[in-house]
Amino acid sequence: MGSTKVTLRKREYPSGKVSLYLDFYPAIKNPRTGEESRREYLGIYIMKSPRTAQERRINATKLKQAEAIRAQRELSLINEQYGFIDKSKAKMDAVEYFYSLMLTKGPKWLGAYDHFNKFVHGKCAFKDLNVELCNGFREYLLTAKRLNSKKLQISQNSASGYWSTFRAFLASAYKEGYLKENINDNLDKIELKETRREYLTMDELRRLYNTPCEFPVLREASLFSCLTGLRISDILALTWNDVRDFPDGGKCIRICTEKTDTEATIPISEEALALCGPPSSGLVFKGLSRNMVNTYLNPWLKQAGITKYITFHCFRHTYATQLIAGGADIYTVSKMLTHKNVSTTQIYADLIDKKKREAAEVIKIKEVTSTKTEEKKESDGK
Repeated sequence: MGSTKVTLRKREYPSGKVSLYLDFYPAIKNPRTGEESRREYLGIYIMKSPRTAQERRINATKLKQAEAIRAQRELSLINEQYGFIDKSKAKMDAVEYFYSLMLTKGPKWLGAYDHFNKFVHGKCAFKDLNVELCNGFREYLLTAKRLNSKKLQISQNSASGYWSTFRAFLASAYKEGYLKENINDNLDKIELKETRREYLTMDELRRLYNTPCEFPVLREASLFSCLTGLRISDILALTWNDVRDFPDGGKCIRICTEKTDTEATIPISEEALALCGPPSSGLVFKGLSRNMVNTYLNPWLKQAGITKYITFHCFRHTYATQLIAGGADIYTVSKMLTHKNVSTTQIYADLIDKKKREAAEVIKIKEVTSTKTEEKKESDGK
């Protein structure tokens, strides 16, 4: 019997994005589910009709990444067929495998990979991965400096995120046969540290709306985030092709979120749509950049009289808290935020002091007792 052929194929979505996946013929056993499978979706998306040189470069880079994964899968299948799997997988480069996984994931995987690559100085075979080395990496994360700073240490919550991502890498390696034992069984997690989630009150939001900004596109994108809950990464990538007619009227945006890689349809208000400006082509918020946000957001906030520490991501917190304060149920808010678990959304409900105050006043023992007493007095008088 010949070896399985692995072909890179494309699947087009109505949004105009194209998903890249691997086609196995004949079918192989999926190492994650144990079931026979013909396809493996890579979580890599390209644009159907790139219009600019930058869009074409992005497409070409993603196609190269997908081809590298295809070649790796094909080599792995060949090794399995001819009995080379145990030795070859043990000697394979764990850093390279981590890199191939990272290419199909979000920004958190990039940070975890970069720190692990730094920790092992770019060299680590699967046979070298053991509990001692992994615990060493855990200790490294708890004291490591940020990759872009020699002075600032990464936060405990960032360390926790990188560590959980690293453990996901270990789990994947174990399921695919690169590790002989499940190292995760002997590793402790890094606990998350509770942090304060800042958001704008409605009064602050209105003040910000009425305050001119040196860069109008920054103002429009910021207010758009407050009205939609979109992250900066998704706003930077938002195109006019993503703005669609909503089935029940009005407009919506169809996106695949960068962080969670989730396809979502989010209805938007008339105010949010107005912030996008006249319909056009290409990017909605042309000229917006991370550097602009990092440099000019804080001065604009101060000009609006907002002195508390607000980042662009706080606009997402603002959206969630204002929805809940306005009476939206938590399940709807969870869907609007594209959260996978409602428990994540519950955090925002805990921020609403107004709702807590209303809840505290629900039980009225004194009033009920007083009413009963008055009724009794009236009855006795008769």
